[in-house]
Amino acid sequence: MGRQTAEELRAGDRVVITVKRLGINGEGVGYYRRKAVFIGGALPGEVIKAEVTRTEPKFIHAKIREIEKRSPYRVDAPCPVFGICGGCQIQHLSYEGQLAAKEDMIREAFSRYTGLEQVRMKPILGMDHPWNYRNKAQPQLGMQQEGIIAGLYAMDSHRLIDITGCPIQHPKVNEAVDRTRNVLQRLGIPVYNEKNNQGLVRTIVVRWGFQSGQLQVTLVTANDRLPRREELVRDLRLAMPELTSIAMNVNPKNTSVVFGNKTSILWGGDSIQESLGDLDFTLSPRAFFQLNPIQTVKLYEAVRAAAGLTGRESVVDAYCGTGTIGLWLAPYAREVRGIEAIPEAVADAKANAERNGRDNASFHEGLAEELLPRWAKSGYAPDVIVADPPRTGLDPRFLAAVLRTKPKRFVYVSCNPATLAKDCKVLTDGGYAIEWAQPVDMFPQTSHVECCVSLTRK
Repeated sequence: MGRQTAEELRAGDRVVITVKRLGINGEGVGYYRRKAVFIGGALPGEVIKAEVTRTEPKFIHAKIREIEKRSPYRVDAPCPVFGICGGCQIQHLSYEGQLAAKEDMIREAFSRYTGLEQVRMKPILGMDHPWNYRNKAQPQLGMQQEGIIAGLYAMDSHRLIDITGCPIQHPKVNEAVDRTRNVLQRLGIPVYNEKNNQGLVRTIVVRWGFQSGQLQVTLVTANDRLPRREELVRDLRLAMPELTSIAMNVNPKNTSVVFGNKTSILWGGDSIQESLGDLDFTLSPRAFFQLNPIQTVKLYEAVRAAAGLTGRESVVDAYCGTGTIGLWLAPYAREVRGIEAIPEAVADAKANAERNGRDNASFHEGLAEELLPRWAKSGYAPDVIVADPPRTGLDPRFLAAVLRTKPKRFVYVSCNPATLAKDCKVLTDGGYAIEWAQPVDMFPQTSHVECCVSLTRK
């Protein structure tokens, strides 16, 4: 068995580990002589005979050799490519177990980074049916002996895994990917090969409107020379009667970014309609929209509860994207000002405000950490600030600006428990108190967890 101290362990050594919790990538986390051990596929509560695969100064990576004690929540993953495609991390954990593990991730992050043992946490908002929830897919295309395949790259590799019938995509999305691929194959339209920079179609992007029942298919291509264009449009329309829009986006660069800058409509409208609650959205092929509309409504209602609006407040929606949160809050506030760095998103947000008659909402292009202090200098003092930043968390300059601006309430929406808790520590040290945290399961079967935290000025 293992050597004496954690420092002496080497690859190939065997250790017995009790798994305490899930890590942010879905791996089991336990401890060997107080040093963290990450074990892929292990679940909280399990006792694992593990083999060390790699040692680092602060942690150890290991793989399962034998499960001595199984979790009562361990199940057989229903997807045939689970563990290979990398899209889901925890299908082998029952849904009840997933929700408990995600609550635990947030509790653990707050305990570790804020020193607060007793953050009031509301029960996680899960899904009644935690499958078929994604309204959009963007599989890469590749060639195999049997023809074109549409899939995702396997974890840590460049091997394409066919994800036909993916159980977390909406069935209409799966069907559209499948039928589009079949049409491309039948017409002999070449698939892009990045090794020799030959071929044409790189990615199929499909979006399905849950509320509108509209379907959008976008082909991402390496150049704009599309052969058999009329036949392609005709065959796609015949294969999918729900089609509302067929687009082509040209991305000539060798990059992992899906879209290029140039989009043209091959047939139909330049966008599809979708709604969240009483808000209507027009979605162009590149427009951002939440991937799980059912859970998005639950998340935004948690934000509204945290904001505590009476109709008299001035609200800043920082990192606002296409303005969805700000527009959700606008009917309950005096005014909403959104801040976003991406120009296309700001244009979408303005159009969304106009379409929905939210004339007390305005959207501004720029960095939240620069605009907020500028507004504060000119005498503008918001009552509530909402922030929904990327995984890296809030910019330190933005946090400093918030503490100088002193809004009565701060609402933090986050997809990363660690950066959420670290930033909340800065806010609590600066005079705020955490009222409650509300986890929301936006992406069942994956290790991601969203959380909304309500903070008030002491």
